[in-house]
Amino acid sequence: MRLRRQGSPLLCLSAALLAVALLTGAAVADGVTPSEARRLRDEVKDMFYHAFDGYMQHAFPLDELRPLSCKGEDSLGGYALTLVIRRNLVLVWSGLNKTVSVFETNIRILGGLLSAHLIASDYATGMRIQSYDDQLLHLAVDLAQRLLPAFDTPTGIPFGSVNLLYGVDDDESKITSTAGGGTLALEFGILSRLTNNTVFEEVTKNAVRGIWSRRSKLNLVGAHINVFTGEWTQKDAGIGTSIDSFYEYLLKAYLLFGDEEYLYIFQEAYKAAMHYLHLDPWYVEVNMNTGVTVWPLFNSLQAFWPGLQVLAGDVDPAIRTHAAFFSVWKKYGFTPEGFNLATSTVQNGQRSYPLRPELIESTYWLFKATRDYKYLDVGRDILASLQYGARCPCGYCHISDVETHKQDDHMESFFLAETVKYLWLLFDLAVGPDNIVENGPYKYIFSTEGHLLPATPEIALVDEHCSYFGAFCNGSTDRGYSKSDSSSKHQSANNTQFDDRQTASSKYSMSNVLFTTRGYIKGVCPGLTHAQKLGISFYDEGDNSVEQNSKSPENPDESHVVESSVHAQSSAVILMSHHVTSQPDEPLKTKLINWHHETIVVTADSDPMRTDATGGLSEGSTEELSEETISISEQTEVTEEDIASQDIQPNEDSTS
Repeated sequence: MRLRRQGSPLLCLSAALLAVALLTGAAVADGVTPSEARRLRDEVKDMFYHAFDGYMQHAFPLDELRPLSCKGEDSLGGYALTLVIRRNLVLVWSGLNKTVSVFETNIRILGGLLSAHLIASDYATGMRIQSYDDQLLHLAVDLAQRLLPAFDTPTGIPFGSVNLLYGVDDDESKITSTAGGGTLALEFGILSRLTNNTVFEEVTKNAVRGIWSRRSKLNLVGAHINVFTGEWTQKDAGIGTSIDSFYEYLLKAYLLFGDEEYLYIFQEAYKAAMHYLHLDPWYVEVNMNTGVTVWPLFNSLQAFWPGLQVLAGDVDPAIRTHAAFFSVWKKYGFTPEGFNLATSTVQNGQRSYPLRPELIESTYWLFKATRDYKYLDVGRDILASLQYGARCPCGYCHISDVETHKQDDHMESFFLAETVKYLWLLFDLAVGPDNIVENGPYKYIFSTEGHLLPATPEIALVDEHCSYFGAFCNGSTDRGYSKSDSSSKHQSANNTQFDDRQTASSKYSMSNVLFTTRGYIKGVCPGLTHAQKLGISFYDEGDNSVEQNSKSPENPDESHVVESSVHAQSSAVILMSHHVTSQPDEPLKTKLINWHHETIVVTADSDPMRTDATGGLSEGSTEELSEETISISEQTEVTEEDIASQDIQPNEDSTS
């Protein structure tokens, strides 16, 4: 049975979890002043160069640095990227006969190439390299084309790995993670817009549809799926390991591209996650079909969630969950890969901290949203832990055991790409931001690997189809995504006169599908649900012959109604010149943050968590972590003893 939301067992659990969540102890730091924030920012800068110089001196061109022994290693499949700086900047692939992770190659390599290209080629940022001639873009295209064979599956969900020279190996596993198949939309979507080749975006959207159409009736997705049969091979639903960035890219793809299909899926997935996975302020893993609690564990990858909630505008639960997650950091000096909520101890087999950025990322977004200086205190504590516990001769080391603080001779690339970056941005924001993210000509979306992806007109406005004066139009150039005649087609189909009014309000409901990043309202045909408009079906694993909605050739407006678990679908999208409101089925009690403003601002009726004079949490807070063992009732599928005794390994290192 699922964990009940009322009754004495839950009260015992909730009380104990609250003690863990609101632990601040006697070690609450004094508030960080602006002058100290400047010093901390400079300290983070020195941290970056200590690690980066160590890599360049001792590891380059190998994948990663071994910071204890001051050596390099090929840990990501031996990409062996060699940087040659002569007259022009040239990147050379050394050895293409490599089988690599599609997920890791996309977020680390392809995302890095595209981000660097967009910065190096843009006059508006002032960072344009005069001699640069799209070399990085050409390399990105070549790499993405080598990843495309992975998408040749019956479900559209890609294989987990692909050989860069020969395609998918004959013995390649047909099992992949949800995050692996659903964290590709940003990078491939940008590539389509830069090259006018729709294939890249189409295959990644089909992958998302392939996963979402196989969701459970609870609107939950599992952790691992067979890319040929569509069968879920691991049905644990959660927000952490193997699933995390699937949620992240749904929302960010909408924010960057304005594609409402991604928004619709995110809204449905988010509502389900908050209903079935959220045990305030923690999140647990449940069976995707029944909602029964499987693992009452906090795993470190969950720490990205409060930051994502800030982007979605759901700030209040983000504040509570961040406080809970940071209490674990305060207890050990780092967050372990797994923390057992039933015993309030580190989970067996998940004792390490591999320099993950997720908690720091959420700290940055919460400070940006609330301007509450307690998040600078959090940043200072995290920085101190890294400096005193993880710093080693040539860089920063993994912590193999958060209780003993024993160092391990590894430093993954995301430490520089994300961990240090978010720390620096946090303190720079407090000082008075002097960086491209806050002061640049565009708004930026961070990829799951921390790469900057700008919302340039070429990327973010292509769906406007040149429908108003000043829109990005492809014209006769060979760059861009939209076809030159799409504007006339849309204007003809809609017969709509556009005006130039901007949306004034910064407050929207999460269920309001008319929220737009464009300044024009995108409406829907009256009477159609979003599921009907977008044509997204529910796929029942028990029915191998899912009936599809079809339209009669004689009467294309007449839909054939089928009696099954699949709703009749339609696909009609129109652009409207005036704001159209729709009644959401179940509005979420959220306060959206307008990410398009210069800074993220909580709306006037928000009620951020109050702090006492020392910076501690005042409402319902406890100062000490309860030493009592928390008992999970017999309603869960796994007993406390089973959880604590098992040597559980993460399903997949779905890295940031």
